[in-house]
Amino acid sequence: MAEPGEGYYPYQVQIDAYGGGGFRFAEMSHKGSLLCLPTGMHKWDVTIPADITLESLQPVFEAAADLDVLLIGLGKDIAGLDRSIREALREQKVIVEAIATGGAVRTYNILLGERRAVGAALIAVDTVR
Repeated sequence: MAEPGEGYYPYQVQIDAYGGGGFRFAEMSHKGSLLCLPTGMHKWDVTIPADITLESLQPVFEAAADLDVLLIGLGKDIAGLDRSIREALREQKVIVEAIATGGAVRTYNILLGERRAVGAALIAVDTVR
C-alpha cells in the first residue's frame, strides 16, 4: 500500500466530483483511477476495463473481509468484466456491480452515506454525461 501523499488518503470518504481524468474528495483533487476501500482512498493504475485483473484488484482482496459490495466503474460505457474476477470476489462473499463510472460514484456515495460496507474501483473519465 502507498503511504499518505503517494496516491493514498488514509480514510474512506465520499467523492465530491469526477471527470477531467480524475476525482475530487476530501477537498483534494486526484488525477487517474481510484480504489475506495475501508483502508482509504488509493491510486489505481487502471485506465481501461481490460486492465482490470485479479492482480490490479489485489488491494480489494486484502480488504474483502470488510466489504459487502464492490462497485466497479468501467469508464464511460459498460463493458464486460472477466468472469474469474466475479467468481473470485464471490468466493470472498463480495457482491460485484460493474457499471459506468458515473453510476458507480453515485451508488458508492449513497451506500457509504448509509454506512454500508462498500468499496469502489473507479476508472477515471474525461467527460461526464
